[in-house]
Amino acid sequence: MANTTEELESLLMQRSLTDAQLLDAAETASDFRILPDATLLKIGGQSIIDRGRAAVYPLVDEIVAARKAHKLLIGTGAGTRARHLYSIAAGLNLPAGVLSQLGASVANQNAVILGQLLAKHGICAVDGAGLSAVPLFLAEVNAVIFSGMPPYGLWMRPAAKGVIPPYRTDAGCFLLAEQFGCKAMIFVKDEDGLFTANPKTSKDATFIPKISVDEMKARGLHDSILEFPMLDLLQSARHVRQVQIVNGLVPGNLTRALAGEHVGTIITAS
Repeated sequence: MANTTEELESLLMQRSLTDAQLLDAAETASDFRILPDATLLKIGGQSIIDRGRAAVYPLVDEIVAARKAHKLLIGTGAGTRARHLYSIAAGLNLPAGVLSQLGASVANQNAVILGQLLAKHGICAVDGAGLSAVPLFLAEVNAVIFSGMPPYGLWMRPAAKGVIPPYRTDAGCFLLAEQFGCKAMIFVKDEDGLFTANPKTSKDATFIPKISVDEMKARGLHDSILEFPMLDLLQSARHVRQVQIVNGLVPGNLTRALAGEHVGTIITAS
């Protein structure tokens, strides 16, 4: 390890940060898993929170029960209000970075809402620099809530087409799960998982229990239930090599998924 470290330091001092030999040397260093016992849950904005108490209250009860046996990082989506903001801002010809900031404000509102509902259980929402306290919250109450929107803001990479921010709450939650080295990533949506078509509009849609990213792309399903860039992030990840999508409107689904059951759809990196 010492020789490897010395070689890497030497290359860093002498080469460009995109040099192939330097990148190969850096690849030999293994990432430290910061929170290997934690599971990250992404609670959908439009699919769950926007539905109000009928959808949110049962899920809150399930989270409270589940945190007795599981350490939970809970990210919130933005949902319908963000879509409304996007439509207005896009109509005003504002760039993707500005839309990203607007979407982040809604995801943060949803984190605050969920935080207030869980406050009496000691589970609260953190923001920005507060993420540094995540390990303390997990150690004390086994759960913490955060806004799922990644903080790119004006630094958002523009999409190939249009001005809708390509990296939104699906990507933000996944990135956090990967960087913390979490053991699992679960997306809580309002569908049973991935289908061959939109089950809300197509009667012929067929459920897919497990699929790889490459298979999704080959079948034209890469822009369906999750944000497209998130799938590329999954393929390049070191720790979180699969994600699970469950229907949070069905009581017990989240609890079963946390217990390791194959509920919903599992998407694998390879």
